[in-house]
Amino acid sequence: MSEQMKIGDAIVAQLTKEAEKDQNILAVTSDSRGSASLSPYIEEHQKQLVEVGIAEQNSVTISGGLAHSGKRPFVFAPAAFLTMRSIEQVKIDVAYSNNNVKLIGISGGNSYSNLGASHHSLQDLAITRAIPNLEVYTPADQYQASGLIKYLAVSNRPAYVRIGKIALPNIYQDSASAFVKPGQANIVINFGTDAALISSGETLHIAVETAILLKSQGINIKVVDLVSIKPLDTNLLNLLADQTELIVTLEEHSKYGGLGSAVAEALAVRGDTKIQIVAFPDEPIIAGPQPEVFKYYGMDAATLNQKIAGWLK
Repeated sequence: MSEQMKIGDAIVAQLTKEAEKDQNILAVTSDSRGSASLSPYIEEHQKQLVEVGIAEQNSVTISGGLAHSGKRPFVFAPAAFLTMRSIEQVKIDVAYSNNNVKLIGISGGNSYSNLGASHHSLQDLAITRAIPNLEVYTPADQYQASGLIKYLAVSNRPAYVRIGKIALPNIYQDSASAFVKPGQANIVINFGTDAALISSGETLHIAVETAILLKSQGINIKVVDLVSIKPLDTNLLNLLADQTELIVTLEEHSKYGGLGSAVAEALAVRGDTKIQIVAFPDEPIIAGPQPEVFKYYGMDAATLNQKIAGWLK
């Protein structure tokens, strides 16, 4: 595989393979086949495509019905719309009804940065992880995306997957190690026990860069990939709390309700864990090129390096 690849491209490539093996797999889109990079899938499986037009709520409800009749639909829609306009349908027609629908939130987080707040998806993890019966994932590279789709293609549980738009550097070398099972996080860097930096999805590579910068200053940390936001790897989180002086979370999400909140909720009962959450503040987020927006809010590797070094003093 290439050194960098868009998560969406990897998802479609693997789903195309899975649809060849299982005729019940369907791709359902709300006029988003282009932004979802579905062309390779459509070329191979035109009859396993359902296009509903610009109607995200309908795409979810229709998929619930398809799943109820034995199909295995994967819904592709912009995350900002899939988890806001359609959240009632996700809650009732998918999760409450326990219908086997996989929701792929494309261009999540700050991916649509230049389009402004209406297209930002910075609350999706908070709302989806609060819905019973719904698994929540944020893959970080092409291998993890492929491994996740292999699992989702045979799983009978509803799930939400949030992905971004940019090509990401590889964190892993194969899909088997990248995604093992629901509820399992991965330690991707293990330099030492000064701190643990937990992230997932598009910000995981920033966490890796930060760890390398810190190591050059004599600060040795672990970097953890929390690909499975729900279910959560509480065993590893407690181990990290036992081993390190500080836990820092980094995410492309509001500081409320996301990955950082999930970690803090899991460890709060201990009463002995120092946690710092690095995320977007509770305010309308500026529009601009994604790397510049990250830097503006102190979510780039250079700034995060300074923050962690300061917190450890």
